[in-house]
Amino acid sequence: MKQENMKLHILSWCSLCCAGFQDVHVMIFIGFGFLMTFLQRYGFSSVGFNFLIAAFSLQWATLMQGFFHGMHGGKIHIGVESMINADFCTGAVLISFGAVLGKTSPVQLLVMAIFEVTLFAVNEFILLSILGAKDAGGSMTIHTFGAYFGLTVTRVLYRPNLDKSKHKNCSVYHSDLFAMIGTIYLWMFWPSFNSAVTAHGDDQHRTAMNTYYSLAACTLATYGMSAVTAHDGKLDMVHIQNAALAGGVAAGTAGEMMLTPVGSMIVGFLAGIISVLGYKYLSPILEEKLKVQDTCGVHNLHGMPGVLGAIVGAVTAAVATTDVYGKGMEDVFPDVAKGDITASYQGVRQAISLAVTLGMALVGGLIVGFLLKLPIYGAPPDTICFEDNIYWEVSSTGHVHTPLC
Repeated sequence: MKQENMKLHILSWCSLCCAGFQDVHVMIFIGFGFLMTFLQRYGFSSVGFNFLIAAFSLQWATLMQGFFHGMHGGKIHIGVESMINADFCTGAVLISFGAVLGKTSPVQLLVMAIFEVTLFAVNEFILLSILGAKDAGGSMTIHTFGAYFGLTVTRVLYRPNLDKSKHKNCSVYHSDLFAMIGTIYLWMFWPSFNSAVTAHGDDQHRTAMNTYYSLAACTLATYGMSAVTAHDGKLDMVHIQNAALAGGVAAGTAGEMMLTPVGSMIVGFLAGIISVLGYKYLSPILEEKLKVQDTCGVHNLHGMPGVLGAIVGAVTAAVATTDVYGKGMEDVFPDVAKGDITASYQGVRQAISLAVTLGMALVGGLIVGFLLKLPIYGAPPDTICFEDNIYWEVSSTGHVHTPLC
């Protein structure tokens, strides 16, 4: 009887892992891919290069993360969880891709992916294994790292004459509609994304619940702020496509903690406000004053909400008590449960982890950015950025498919 129960438990655990992996995989390939199709003449490249980079990055991430986390007896052991973690790493690369979208060649993107995956694995190892931080949903390791790495790269690759392609750096009606497909997929599956690698049971349920309510509150804040900040009270599709997702980013670190539904809704609401204000006011300032040409606005969707999520995680960890968590303290904060450290020190760990992540992203992005400036990678000239027909066969009359038989 015990063996049968154990077998059922293992089968249940495997099915949960596979379901979580599938949800994360959909987010990486469909969610991120279609979210970037808003550019009117860069749809092939947005989805196609997303596909290419993701397929490459998840393989390289399996090796890099395996080297730091999965080595047993001189061999890298892989499974569903390592596949999920590889997808997480890929997510960070795709966030950086959003910052340089339309201005880089496929070779530049692959070179960036090689170095970013490596730095991601190092940063993740420092945070989770050395500092003992908690970041199941990746507010720090995925979103903050990916955003500020990409922003630093795009700053180094600054193009003073990008105005020559300004007329193509915008959306049309149908491209915004395609981008909304990515938004909806990401929004639906984000609770699975944040809870995919948490301890099965209460931790996983709590993470999904906190993310669920954070996203819902964030969406309401996004619609409200979009209307308030518009001159005529109309909604801006850029805000809806992107800022409505900021709640999932902000709930990444504290999602598995006792954030409570009300707390998660407050966090999501704040994330929505910050993100909309970023798109409306901060992005133009960053481009004009700091020369940061952030195509997708990753600073507003991933950067600032990621930092907010890290701060919320540090505060929530610092006030954790056994009375609140009960036996669950062992899963969420094992060092605190064993008495090795205090909850307040765990909060300090979380804060230090944010600083380390920002440092790794900025320094790493600076080095990789200068590497990508080398002329050997075939970057597109300023006059034909944001244009598919540089790399793809594009026909205005449609393709004629030759029958195979």
